[in-house]
Amino acid sequence: MIKKGKPKKVLILGSGALQIGQAGEFDYSGSQAIKALKEDGIETVLVNPNIATIQTSENFADKVYFIPIKSDFVERVIEKEKPEGILL
Repeated sequence: MIKKGKPKKVLILGSGALQIGQAGEFDYSGSQAIKALKEDGIETVLVNPNIATIQTSENFADKVYFIPIKSDFVERVIEKEKPEGILL
């Protein structure tokens, strides 16, 4: 079933576990996505194993899962959180 209108909850797959200096653009774009969604009243759920990003800062995303970005882990989060959208 396809719902119309804005979603209430969105899952964001973060920049992941890259080496220092490699994830700057991903961290910035993901952080801006979280800010924009929150400003629009949309709950954000972030999956990102990298604790050294702005995306995972305390009180930024509504929920943060520090787990690998692998299908079996992400599928479990989707089942638990039931997001209405996913951003990469």
